[in-house]
Amino acid sequence: MIDFGGRSVVVTGAAGGVGSALVAVLSACGARVIACDREGTDLTGAGIEEAHHFDLLDDDAVAAFTKRIGESPAPAAVISNAGWTRAETLAEVSTAALDHEMDLNFRSAALLSQALLPAMRKQPQGAAFVFISSVNAQAHFGNPAYAAAKAALNAWMRAIATEEGRNGIRANAVIPGSIRTGAWEHRLAHKPEILAAVGKLYPLGRLVEPVEVARAAVFLASPFASGITGTTLNVDAGLMASNLPFLDQIGG
Repeated sequence: MIDFGGRSVVVTGAAGGVGSALVAVLSACGARVIACDREGTDLTGAGIEEAHHFDLLDDDAVAAFTKRIGESPAPAAVISNAGWTRAETLAEVSTAALDHEMDLNFRSAALLSQALLPAMRKQPQGAAFVFISSVNAQAHFGNPAYAAAKAALNAWMRAIATEEGRNGIRANAVIPGSIRTGAWEHRLAHKPEILAAVGKLYPLGRLVEPVEVARAAVFLASPFASGITGTTLNVDAGLMASNLPFLDQIGG
């Protein structure tokens, strides 16, 4: 029932697990998908109307991309999905790791959205930003630099929602729990049983699937969410509503 009517939607990190799901869901909903990812990634899949390879950490490349987008009909939405983390604990957060994870997970999305704001204002049908955040921004599950960046991203989202609502722009964030993507491969290589163990922490008994995150993001980007702005939508298999290990202890 969601129909973008051929309007463009920008997706960053479009070659990854959630990115590929976003492309599939958006194209099924009538969006013209503008897919962005790093050089060397595959952006030739079905549903991609326009592909752009550049590094979100390269300010000049981001500026060049936004200039090109500004010369075309303005996007209906921008879904900032690109993200990455490896520093699992405080002890592993070096200065370089802190800079890299903050830049990639927060600064790049903030600067991209800021650069695209002028083109997206005052559209008759409105426009939206959707940021893929994380439960790490709501409680500590490790990855402290990544968590700090995602918390900053949520704050940036609220700033856009508050200041740009008068210009017809909405902003929201999707808050996934652990997603079963290739990002888990480095953990599985060291501990193959980790997925089953982590799944027991979730009321649904499993990790979140990429398409579940994509559907939530596409909803928030769509006209169906026209009255929703400045909020977060958890897609976390119940994690943040619960404390299953505690309940297991007191429940006998």
